Amino acid sequence: LEFPDQASPLAHMQSKLLTSFKGQASKPSHLQREVAAALTRIGWDHAFEFVTEEGLSIDMAQPKNMIAIEVDGPYHYIKCKGKEPVENGRTKFKSRLLRQLGWSVIHIQYFEWNAITDAATQEAYLQSKLRQNDQSK
Repeated sequence: LEFPDQASPLAHMQSKLLTSFKGQASKPSHLQREVAAALTRIGWDHAFEFVTEEGLSIDMAQPKNMIAIEVDGPYHYIKCKGKEPVENGRTKFKSRLLRQLGWSVIHIQYFEWNAITDAATQEAYLQSKLRQNDQSK
């Protein structure tokens, strides 16, 4: 956030807020652990539950390359009968923040991942996502 003609209203508390935010314990899901294991199998070295300097938690990351992988379970979506799930505002906002900070963000959607039934297909799916990310740079 920028406040052009004034200091941030919370500037005096920024350090305490960031420390508190970063100190929150993460609770990785089974889905996140599955994706992390598959990334390891394909040799994609990553940090699990990486926290940026700004306090944003990334499910899996390659900090040197600024690549973030976000595993989006059901709570990342708004569901309407008869329609595809749509990312909710919180998920979209976090992606925008990460991109503004220079990160490439890859989303692994639970409904795509759950449709995959074997390890080889999971690995191919992740390799495809990583290639798409490379091509978009």
